[in-house]
Amino acid sequence: MSKLAYPRLFTPVRVGGVTFKNRILASATGFVEINATSLPDSALSYYERKAQGGAAAVAVGECQVDAPGGGGRGGACIDLSNFGWMSFLKKLSERITLGGAVASAELSHAGRYSETGYGPSDGEIAQGRFCHEMSEEKILSTIAAYRNAAAFAKMCGFGMVTIHGGHGWLPQQFFSPYTTSRTDIWGGSAENRARFAVAICDAIHEACGRDFPVEIRISATELEDGYDLAEGIEYARQLDGHADIIHVSLGVHGIMTNDHWLEMSPSMFRPENRNVEYAAEIKRNVSQSLVAVVASISDPEVMEDIVASGKADFVALARQLLCDADTPNKAREGRSDEIRRCLRCMSCWSNLMNGFRCALNPETGREDEARLARIPVTTRKVLVAGGGIAGMQAAITAAERGHAVTLCEKSGALGGGIRCEESVPFKRRVAEYIALQARLLQKRGVDVRLNTEITPEFADKFGADVIIAAVGGVPLVPPIAGIENALCANDVYANPELAGRRVVIIGAGFVGAELAVYLKTLGREVTLVEQAPSIRAEGNSTHAMALTGELRRLDIAPRFNAKVVSVTAGGVALADGTAIAADTVVYATGQSPRRESALALNDSAPQFISLGDCAGVGNIMGATTAAWAAANNIGRGQ
Repeated sequence: MSKLAYPRLFTPVRVGGVTFKNRILASATGFVEINATSLPDSALSYYERKAQGGAAAVAVGECQVDAPGGGGRGGACIDLSNFGWMSFLKKLSERITLGGAVASAELSHAGRYSETGYGPSDGEIAQGRFCHEMSEEKILSTIAAYRNAAAFAKMCGFGMVTIHGGHGWLPQQFFSPYTTSRTDIWGGSAENRARFAVAICDAIHEACGRDFPVEIRISATELEDGYDLAEGIEYARQLDGHADIIHVSLGVHGIMTNDHWLEMSPSMFRPENRNVEYAAEIKRNVSQSLVAVVASISDPEVMEDIVASGKADFVALARQLLCDADTPNKAREGRSDEIRRCLRCMSCWSNLMNGFRCALNPETGREDEARLARIPVTTRKVLVAGGGIAGMQAAITAAERGHAVTLCEKSGALGGGIRCEESVPFKRRVAEYIALQARLLQKRGVDVRLNTEITPEFADKFGADVIIAAVGGVPLVPPIAGIENALCANDVYANPELAGRRVVIIGAGFVGAELAVYLKTLGREVTLVEQAPSIRAEGNSTHAMALTGELRRLDIAPRFNAKVVSVTAGGVALADGTAIAADTVVYATGQSPRRESALALNDSAPQFISLGDCAGVGNIMGATTAAWAAANNIGRGQ
C-alpha cells in the first residue's frame, strides 16, 4: 500500500534510456542575465533550485540552434551552435543533474521572427519587416542545426532535449496555414506540413541514439486565428513515435493581439488547467509518444488526477515552480498545505528584463542570495507591527533565521487591506496565500497576537532588539466635491451588495479596474473613469494588458483622460461638462502610507525597520521582497 498522497504522480517512468523519478517536469523558462558575454553563476543556481525542489526534469529555456540568425529579436539565449559555451553548459547540466533531475535543453529557432527573417513562406510580418521563404537547402541545413545542437547538448551532459515546436516557433510555422503557403513536400497536407518537425526529431535520434529522449512542445490549437484542435491532433499524430514526449500547450506568438498572447500564459481571469482537455484529446490519438501538459497547474490533486485518469503522462510546471520550486517535494512529503500557489498575477512576465521575479516568492531570481542567507550567531528579539503581506513575510523569514519573533495585528485577522478581496473569484489564490502565511507563522513558532496594536508604550515595555513596522496604508480620498457621498473600493469589495445597478468607479489602477471586472460579473452596469490615458500599470505592465483584455471582453469601455469634478446625487460630473448617471459612485484612487504611525516606533528599539505600504505604497511583490531582504539582514555579522 502506497504511503504517498499522490501515488500516480510519483510513479517513475522510463523514456528511452532515461528514468524520470516522477511525472512533474519543470517547463522551459529562460534566464535573461545569460548572454554571449555574461554567463553568471546566478543562472546555474536558478535552474539548480528547480531540480532541488523535486522536479523530474528541468528544461533550460532559449537555447538557440542557429544563433544569431535563428534567435529572436532582443532575447537572451544560449548559443548551442557555439562550442565556446561548453564549460558553462557542462556546469549547468551538472548542477541540474546533481540536484536530482534530468537536464533538458530547449531547442529554439524563431524562423520568420528571427534576426534574418527566414521562414516557411514569403510574407510581410509587421511594420515593414518581411519574411523570406526558406529554400530546400536552407531547410535541410536548419534540420542539421537542430541535430547538431542536440548532439552538443548531449556532449555537455544534458539528458534530453525539448524542441520548441509551438507558440509560433519555426516548426509550428511550417505546420500552421497562417504562416505557410508552400505546395512542395514541406507544405500542403498535414503530413507535409509536419515533415519539418518530424525530420528534426528523427535527425536528433539518429545523432544521439534512441536512448536520448526527444520532447517537443506543440500548440494543440492556434485558437480562432489559426488551426483548430482537429489540426493540432493531426500535428501530434504525425509526430507520434518520432518524439518521445509530446508537450501540449496552445496559442501562437505570431498573432500579436494582447488577448491572444495571454491565452498562452493565462492570467488570473482565464480558467486554470485549461490545456488539460486538449492534452487528453491528443493522448487519445497517439499510441507511441507520451504526453505532457502545461496549463497553469498549481494543485497536486489536479496533477494526480491528470496522470491517474490518463489525460496526460506528465504535468509541466513553469510559473508554479517560480512561485514555489519545492512544489514536487512538498506534494510527495504530504506537505501540500505548504505549497505556495501561483497567483497568475503576471509579475514574473513584467519583470522579465530584470530576471524572473515572483510576487510571492522573493527567492526567485535571487537563489544565490537565498543560499548565502545564514543563521545569525546571535539571535534577536523581533517585534513586528502589522499582520499584512509585508509583516507576515518578515516574521516568517526572521523566524526561519532563528530569531524570536512576535507579530501584533491590531485587527482580528491577518492579511491587511487586501483581505477585502478574498471573495473575488479571480483573486482566490490571494486568500489562499494569506491562509498559507498564517499557517507558516504558526509552524515557525511566531507568537501572533491579534487585536493588539503596537503603540510606543507597548513597544517600550516589550523590549525588542528589532522593531519591524509594517502597518500599511489607508485608502486615499480624492479631493472631489461631494466625495463623502461615494464609497471606498475596499468597502465595496468586502460588501458588493452596497453597489447599486449602475456604478461609476473613479480610478483605473488595478484596484479600480479589477473591481469593475468583479462588479460586471455580478451583473452591475459599470463605468470606469480615469484621468490618465490608460490603465495605470503600477509596475506590472503584463497584468495591465490582461486587465485591458478582460475589460474589453466584458464590454467595459473606460473613460480615459476624464476628470471627475464632483459627485452628485445622480452620479458624477466631469471636467468636460458631461455627466455619468449612477446609483453608486466608488473611489479607487490609491493608498496613503501610514508613515507617522510607523515612525512613532522608531525610538523603541535599537534597530528599526519600516516595510510595506507604510514605507511607500507598492504592490505584493515589493512588500514580500523588502520583508524577506530586511529579515535576512537581521543579526548578520554580529
